[in-house]
Amino acid sequence: MSVNNKTSINNDAQDFGEEKRSIAREDAHQPAPDLQLVKSKVASAPQNGIALALGGGVARGWAHIGVLRALDEADIPISMIAGTSIGAVVGGCYLAGKLNELEEFARSITRRNILRYIDFTLGKSGFIAGNRLAERLDEELGNIRIEDLSKRFVAVATEIDTGHEVWLENGLLAPAIRASYALPGVFHPVTHFGKHLVDGALVNPVPVSACRGFEAKSVVAVNLDRETFTRSSVIRSSSIDFGDGLAEKHDMENLPSTWLPFNFGNNTNNKKQKLGISGVMIEAFNIIQNRIVRSRLAGDPPDVTIRPKLSGIGLTDFHLAEQSIEIGYKQTQYELAILEDSGFLEAIG
Repeated sequence: MSVNNKTSINNDAQDFGEEKRSIAREDAHQPAPDLQLVKSKVASAPQNGIALALGGGVARGWAHIGVLRALDEADIPISMIAGTSIGAVVGGCYLAGKLNELEEFARSITRRNILRYIDFTLGKSGFIAGNRLAERLDEELGNIRIEDLSKRFVAVATEIDTGHEVWLENGLLAPAIRASYALPGVFHPVTHFGKHLVDGALVNPVPVSACRGFEAKSVVAVNLDRETFTRSSVIRSSSIDFGDGLAEKHDMENLPSTWLPFNFGNNTNNKKQKLGISGVMIEAFNIIQNRIVRSRLAGDPPDVTIRPKLSGIGLTDFHLAEQSIEIGYKQTQYELAILEDSGFLEAIG
């Protein structure tokens, strides 16, 4: 190397050293960093493991318990959970260390005793005030705050006044969960942080975007939508065999009906039941939710989707918790076996 080149390098090194000393002098006059802000940035940094997006599905949501059991059994690390509606209930209780209590509660529900948790009301913004369920949640979750959970948690709700999607990521856990499952027309809206909030499934039924918003590396979505909806398309009246229609009309008129928000255990495989006003409302909500799910996931797909086969379990079959949990557990085991063969599980460790 020539003498001129050595001299040039030495000069550059001196300039660089002087620049570092100048920056250090400037930093010395800067105020100390906001430690809370630094802590928040560290907490929001991507972590190893999977981010779970637990979708809504009313009674079918008990399957989330089976999903979490299978993930724990396989030692799959979870970096965060975002939940909508029943997904927020199960996800929040899991991170609060209350999954055992929730599962015990779910398995204890029968066709009759569910009435003790439902306080009907008329002339207000929903059939059910929700106070009894709220008391049960408060009893189990107490004063647990979202920011104190072992992992990041987001409960998705909808602001009924504006239609905004609301991510509840701090504050008390119990009211955030209640807001996320407040099905419009069935439960009263929940006032939280000064906003009137209802079920998050109105805007984001499977909250993959909430996980992506916190820069999750790998997102696993648990989608509880009924499989039959995704196979539906457009039906032309010219392709329908109506027959005489008289016998069907007579049968429908003689079917039992109910105005109640839930059918209290009338399995979808049992004798048909004429839909009351609430039954129509819930099924319509289910169809809308399905269309939203398909649209949202097409634009922001998860890395993995777990879809328990729950077609035999209706939206209001809360007494079928045992079957739902088992279906969620087995479907997750099946998906994990595939992911292990593909090398996905090794990559998230």
